[in-house]
Amino acid sequence: MDRVPNLTRADAAAAVRNPLAFIAARWTPAPRTVQRAALAALVMAVVIVVTGGAVRLSGSGLGCPTWPKCTDDSLTTTSAMGVHGAIEFGNRMLTYVLCAAVGWAIIAARSQKPYRRSLTRLGWAQFWVVMSNAVLGGVVVLVGLNPYTVAAHFLLSSALIAVATVMWQRTREGDEAPRPLVGGSVQQLVWALVAATVLLIAVGTVVTGAGPHAGDSSEVERMPLNWEDVSKLHAVLAWIVVTLTFALWFVLKAVDAPQGPLARTRELFLVLLAQGAIGYVQFFTELPEVLVGAHMFGSCLVWIAALRVLLALRERPEATAADLPLQPYEATSASIAGPR
Repeated sequence: MDRVPNLTRADAAAAVRNPLAFIAARWTPAPRTVQRAALAALVMAVVIVVTGGAVRLSGSGLGCPTWPKCTDDSLTTTSAMGVHGAIEFGNRMLTYVLCAAVGWAIIAARSQKPYRRSLTRLGWAQFWVVMSNAVLGGVVVLVGLNPYTVAAHFLLSSALIAVATVMWQRTREGDEAPRPLVGGSVQQLVWALVAATVLLIAVGTVVTGAGPHAGDSSEVERMPLNWEDVSKLHAVLAWIVVTLTFALWFVLKAVDAPQGPLARTRELFLVLLAQGAIGYVQFFTELPEVLVGAHMFGSCLVWIAALRVLLALRERPEATAADLPLQPYEATSASIAGPR
């Protein structure tokens, strides 16, 4: 086992100046470690959506009535605020867990050898989306759960899930230029499917904004729309997405496409069927909280599955040793340089 070099004063200064480079010079994670770190960030992105839904469905949206503190006098929840305060504050604390997962993904990507700048950028993109959504979450509280800000909060969470999904996929690919596995017409069909999915999710936030689950037991502003009419529009869009998915599967079979796109399309179709079943049951049972929460979780899975279909349309092989450009080895000092 190699001896761990002693830290010098120069090392400590370098670690303060650029901690990521300091860690990368001393540690090379296995590819599986990088993949797991990216997957952890994706899982936490979904968890934060589901727990945010639990806050809303339990009527705890204003359990902490201000932000960034929980109350004007306390950073944390108090016993006088009861279970609603605990639920809302607990969801806020999960943001730190999400930040830790994203930070772990950034560190793992930055430390991978050879260095992959595109992968690290995807990690940092997640970080800035998380920070932006944390601020927006504070705005949601400060404006008393205005439904338009709540919808924007969910859509920004969906953007985080999209970036996390792409990063997870990229950890399992090389850095060669992408090679398409299907023709241009099939790609256009998939882009139409993804666009319809985005519209489906966006209209879903309108259903929530106009529906009965306002997020707090007090009087909360709602979108001035007929909830049932918007729900029917949401159902029509869902059927459009299902139809496009089935058409895509049929086309992929007809052109004898590779197994990857076919498998991802099959997965999306099954997730859509389950999500549709939950949606219809919750509609006809007057929106029980458990089913609404399950539907929110399902929307995350639908979005991930749709993105995976899109990402399955191309392959990015590992570059050979001869193709890899020389990467500068960033050692923070001579004492930790080590062999390349």
